[in-house]
Amino acid sequence: MTNAYYREHEPVMPSFDRPTGCPFDPSPELTALRGELPIARLAAPEGAPGVWLVTGYELVRKIFADPRFSSRYETQYHPLMDAHMPPAPLGDLTGMDAPEHTRIRKMLAGKFTVRRMNQLTERVTEVTRAQLDEMERQGPPTDLVQAFAHPVPAQMICELLGVPYDERADFAGFTQSVSNDDDPEAQLAAFTRLGEYLRDLARAKRADPTDDLLSDLTASDLTEDELGGVAAFLLSAGLDTTANMLALGTFALLRHPSQLAALRDDPSLVDGAVEELLRHLSIATTGMRGVLEDVELGGAPLRAGDTVIIAVNAANRDPAKFSDPDVLDIRRSTAGHLAFGHGVHQCLGQQLARVEMRVAFPALLTRFPSLRLAVPAEEVPLRDPVQIYGVRSLPVTWE
Repeated sequence: MTNAYYREHEPVMPSFDRPTGCPFDPSPELTALRGELPIARLAAPEGAPGVWLVTGYELVRKIFADPRFSSRYETQYHPLMDAHMPPAPLGDLTGMDAPEHTRIRKMLAGKFTVRRMNQLTERVTEVTRAQLDEMERQGPPTDLVQAFAHPVPAQMICELLGVPYDERADFAGFTQSVSNDDDPEAQLAAFTRLGEYLRDLARAKRADPTDDLLSDLTASDLTEDELGGVAAFLLSAGLDTTANMLALGTFALLRHPSQLAALRDDPSLVDGAVEELLRHLSIATTGMRGVLEDVELGGAPLRAGDTVIIAVNAANRDPAKFSDPDVLDIRRSTAGHLAFGHGVHQCLGQQLARVEMRVAFPALLTRFPSLRLAVPAEEVPLRDPVQIYGVRSLPVTWE
């Protein structure tokens, strides 16, 4: 493929819906566009800024690394809403550019090093074992989301933020409601309560620090509201994503029994399995960037004020980067996948997520070697394909 990816065409509006019967694959329309127009102009209301869809791997990687493409929400126009997005909440790194993004990320970066996250492996192992013990005690069948996929990262986030033990049940209730997009009003109310709780917690940590990340941050120049906002950001970035990877990843392995058996029989394959599941599933399906100045991208004439929608799931299945990209192969090389983004906004908590998955998948499959779906695969309820993708529940059973 040459550097000229674009040609003039009529605006398009592809569906982002996953194909029927193939819940792990990108929309067929996105896949077709990636082969024909890796950067395409989208249909938008008359008078609206230009909106572009990027599905090709190399172009997505360039956008992530180029500061002319802004992460600030207010620079981004949403064609379905026919409006610009509201500014990001305080502390939300995904909606910031430099210098604000640089200032806060530097404060956090030292807390999320590979070495520091690997030191948490023993604690992740203990939490995982406790959840599996409870699953075994309750017996089959069970919803893996409620019994395992959500509680493991929730417990680790509690420990990272220093949520007191006697408040963790309430905290877990808030996080469950925030993750439930079946009821948008209840979800918003839970998010508001959770924000208030985290601001109160930040104030308590400033007054009486303990051994946790939030207490460490009270020594920084972050304001009280910024502290609460950063805590909320860390929660949303580190809980919902990992919980959905654990559940959807298990679903994918159950639907690919040879891959499941390989991992169950040889847990040393787990590092590659985690990276392949991240690439193959790409649960953070899409991203957006606002164009700050006129720029040519793959031959397309983008103008300042335009918006770019990034189809990460399509880019991670680009055959120009990955051979046989639609095949789940836990032994393949996945170097360069974009599941955690790329550039200065690459996911800050990616190492913690990796530790949790590297522990959880082999532990689950070893404890329950006969694990299987308790309902037909087509009856597993799926989440919105444009947001954080996953399953609403995953009914499983075992012998």
